[in-house]
Amino acid sequence: MSKDKVKVTLIKSKHGRNPIHTLTLKALGLSRIGMTRNFKKSPAVLGMLDQVRYLLKVEEIKGSEE
Repeated sequence: MSKDKVKVTLIKSKHGRNPIHTLTLKALGLSRIGMTRNFKKSPAVLGMLDQVRYLLKVEEIKGSEE
């Protein structure tokens, strides 16, 4: 069964940003510039990514299996 996923990379520093956005990055598990995580698409994850989209690079991964 294939699920749609997103690959998320932190490309800008979180220092000096809105504290809520810093906590969102912590919840996503992104602590260092260049760090990458894969997430299954869900409304909760997409909402978090939308909140901090100016700090991230988001790529869609289609057809990955897990």
